[in-house]
Amino acid sequence: MASQPAAPVVLDPSGADHHGEHEELRGRGPAVRVDVLGVPAWSINDPDLLKTLLTSPDVSKDARAHWPDFQEVIRTWPLALWVAVDNMFTAYGSDHRRLRRMIAPAFAARRIADLTGVVETVVTAILDDLDTLPAGEIIDLREHLAHPLPIAVIGHLMGVPADRRAGFRTVVDGVFDTTLNSDEQAANTARLYAALDELITAMRAEPGDDMTSLLIAARDDDGDGRGLSDVELRDTLLLMISAGYETTVNVIDQAISLLLANPEQLGHIRAGRAGWSDVVEETLRLEPAVKHLPMRFAVNDITLPGGQTIARGEAILASYAAANRHPGWHDDADTFDIRRPTQGHLAFGHGIHFCLGAPLARLEVATGLRMLFDRFPQLELAVPAARLKPLGSLISNGHQQLPVWLRPTAVTTN
Repeated sequence: MASQPAAPVVLDPSGADHHGEHEELRGRGPAVRVDVLGVPAWSINDPDLLKTLLTSPDVSKDARAHWPDFQEVIRTWPLALWVAVDNMFTAYGSDHRRLRRMIAPAFAARRIADLTGVVETVVTAILDDLDTLPAGEIIDLREHLAHPLPIAVIGHLMGVPADRRAGFRTVVDGVFDTTLNSDEQAANTARLYAALDELITAMRAEPGDDMTSLLIAARDDDGDGRGLSDVELRDTLLLMISAGYETTVNVIDQAISLLLANPEQLGHIRAGRAGWSDVVEETLRLEPAVKHLPMRFAVNDITLPGGQTIARGEAILASYAAANRHPGWHDDADTFDIRRPTQGHLAFGHGIHFCLGAPLARLEVATGLRMLFDRFPQLELAVPAARLKPLGSLISNGHQQLPVWLRPTAVTTN
């Protein structure tokens, strides 16, 4: 095992060179001390070790119970919301099982299958609007496809009225922006909770056949004390709306940019040598929507295979993007190859916290890609792929813009 440096690796909040940063982490060993916006943690970048820790009862997501620094950190840490929410994301043990059981029906296979028509209708409307634009106009597909598709679908699932969705987009974007300071994040959190409270009030007054109404009813009608508390209800809606939106935006964005930067891979699709699901899985492997996911905590001392010890109460950062490209897992791990023999990845997590929304995300991305490239078969990037700017985040993995030409143009990028 590589020896550990005396000083932790300070993770760049802007994510300006995350691939280089992840390579550095892997080069220093499977478990590396890092600084996450001023908070020390162990970054786990080895996929086997990460899987082991993600399924260990000695690792918890409950910061209140298992992080001695919790009360002090949340006062000033810009990522306080990520550990302070009271929902399935931060729950441990029986609390996690209870909350997951209540949410799981929203993502049952039948319900996701029933959303296929909804997704196709949303994509068709988006593409119809794009189809009216002139060939020479540069279009930002992150803004005009990657954003509106998942916010419309999660809005439909959760019952968020169309006129409220733009407001949620703004504050959810802020949750993932790790360049904001603690005061800016606190203000964004206040706006987010205000929007959630308004939604809950509206849905209580006029419930519908949607997940928000079902969760409200489950809490209000439950007489044995095991339903959702007011805080759990609000934070569960926060989790479902934010996780169901931002992450899918990034996968759509990354998949389009990768295909356009690697036309030979798009050729495999058009020749029938691969399918859209292959594109989705390879995108999730190579450019997962979440690079690092804060935070988990050691319930007891954990001795690692190389002799290092994660002490009880220390924070653990799941570095999914670094693990996905680990050379011990995949050959040519930095190459986009939709015909890769093994497509394993950790983009949706692992173990009991595996993302419930994974089937819906896969449906949205595959459908959006298929319909986009069918409608605009000569789609091309309007700038070289190397000039696409990353989001300002050490968590979220996407681009600030995705400029394209929908149809061929004589304009050059030189």
